[in-house]
Amino acid sequence: MEKQKYYITTAIAYTSRKPHIGNSYEIVLTDAIARFRRLQGYDVFFLTGTDEHGQKIEDYAKAAGVTPKEYVDKVASEIKEICDMLNTTYNHFIRTTDDYHEKAVQKIFKKLYEQGDIYKSEYEGLYCTPCESFWTESQLVDGKCPDCGREVKPAKEEAYFLRLSKYQKQLEKYLEEHPDFIYPESRKKEMINNFIKPGLQDLCVSRSSFKWGVPVPFDDNHVIYVWIDALSNYITALGYDPDGSDEKYKKYWPADVHIVGKDIIRFHTIYWPIMLMALGEPLPKQVYGHPWLLFGEDKMSKSKGNVIYADELIKRFGVDAVRYYLLSEMPHAQDGSISYDTMIERYNSDLANTIGNLVNRSVAMVNKYFAGELICNTETEELDEGFKSDILGALPKIEKAFNDFRISDAVDAVLNIAKRSNKYIDETAPWTLAKDESKKNRLATVLYNLIESIRIIAVELTPFMPETSKAILTQINTDISDYDSIKTFGAIPVGSKVGVATPLFARIDVEKITEEIKAEMEAKAKAAKAEKEIEGIAQIGIDDFAKVDLRVAEIKACEPVKKAKKLLKLTLDDGTVNPRTVASGIAKWYKPEELIGRKVILVSNLKPAILCGVESCGMILAADCSEDEVKVIFADDLPAGAKIR
Repeated sequence: MEKQKYYITTAIAYTSRKPHIGNSYEIVLTDAIARFRRLQGYDVFFLTGTDEHGQKIEDYAKAAGVTPKEYVDKVASEIKEICDMLNTTYNHFIRTTDDYHEKAVQKIFKKLYEQGDIYKSEYEGLYCTPCESFWTESQLVDGKCPDCGREVKPAKEEAYFLRLSKYQKQLEKYLEEHPDFIYPESRKKEMINNFIKPGLQDLCVSRSSFKWGVPVPFDDNHVIYVWIDALSNYITALGYDPDGSDEKYKKYWPADVHIVGKDIIRFHTIYWPIMLMALGEPLPKQVYGHPWLLFGEDKMSKSKGNVIYADELIKRFGVDAVRYYLLSEMPHAQDGSISYDTMIERYNSDLANTIGNLVNRSVAMVNKYFAGELICNTETEELDEGFKSDILGALPKIEKAFNDFRISDAVDAVLNIAKRSNKYIDETAPWTLAKDESKKNRLATVLYNLIESIRIIAVELTPFMPETSKAILTQINTDISDYDSIKTFGAIPVGSKVGVATPLFARIDVEKITEEIKAEMEAKAKAAKAEKEIEGIAQIGIDDFAKVDLRVAEIKACEPVKKAKKLLKLTLDDGTVNPRTVASGIAKWYKPEELIGRKVILVSNLKPAILCGVESCGMILAADCSEDEVKVIFADDLPAGAKIR
């Protein structure tokens, strides 16, 4: 019998910078759902990947002194590495710079243009570069971008537009006929009331003011804008082609669910459905907009020193503990919170005390009292039936929780039967039964029930903590882990032998780890502040510019910075008594011996910053001459110490 298909996707991650743990929540959430559906017997296809085009990427690459492709290659590699580090089981990792994707996107754009759903016009409005979005004055919030709260700039340019307005009634009808398409309900109401009912405006789908994007196939002056490029990944990854798609697309599309953050649900429930309607393709069955994961009550920010990365947490707590925390702490519809204090508390209470202790002492008792063998499960008492019922009662709760995307409820259901098993130990007191030879079979039955409950817990932990699940099954020495086996109690054969009791989670020394974390966060905040002072770019007035002290300085010594390939350490004479040290990111273009004796222009009143162990007391001026060329501005004819006005 052919398995039922299940196609699930994350939003593709933007390759602007390494994702923090709040960004990583989505891939773990989606992986848990994918693992659970596989456990149930579905043929799962799980897609994730990276969104790699746009003006912001072009700007970041220029600032870093690399090509856009070099920049996105590096960040995409970091994102993929984090996905792997978090033990996620994606079937395909798509990059929007993949050749097959770019070709399909061009065909999609051309098809929509030729059938009149895309047209050429001119856009004039307020543009947010980080969000790559145009806004009208009325859409702004306090004069800023309604999505990210940043500054917007007036912009006017020729562009191609997608006729959203043409499909408004069709979209409204679809939402009426498919009430679960947008989930949860609060997100659906937000989309309908705030965006659809007021009337859809046609969508800008090309840009001519930058070049880093998929070229419009029939107009060299334009690149295809993010919406058609990025959103199409869900079908191009399966081999969609307007001229004839391959079998994988026919098998898995439409998607069963897109898992996306609440901030981009509008794109997935308005723009994307209309694109598919225009292409004549089926719509995804559901879009789930999950909440955000905050640090305490704040959004993560480098300047606050509260940005946490997955690799840091994994190094400290282990991958399964990180997965457990992310999945157990995020509410269904409200923003969740991560803090080191609560993570340590949950680690010690839930993982070390409840789950770890249950497995450890149960396996140890079987080894102690019966040389590791499960010899009997027949001498039952009334409380056993209640215990078994409680254990088996978790599965329907878990199924419902996954169906409703209440993943933290599913985690709680498993934790609760671990607590129930610990309570069963207290109720039956095996250590007391062991003192009475006549109670030997009763003791054996109690221990059998415990090991069987642990087996069921291990299987149910698979979506959340896959390595822990394997470790538990190894300790109880069984490979009975299929879905049907946890629908009834008693799958382990009598006569089976358990393995060796090994602690799953060592308790954390709270005081010690808290001091370590505090020191790390303070260092992060300090480094972020220094980075902002060195690299921050902002619009300034003439009064602000007058505060900048520019002086001519002679390079007296120069050497590479050992910890950084891009930095050179310059020793400068700026006409003052003491020499000045500056770390400059020009190593790619200049050798130390070429610079000694040359005079440069120094920003002399910049606050000092530590860069790769070098205290940098200023900055020298240089120019971006092309995409991959930087030239220092030399002032060899001027005396050291001369002020630039």
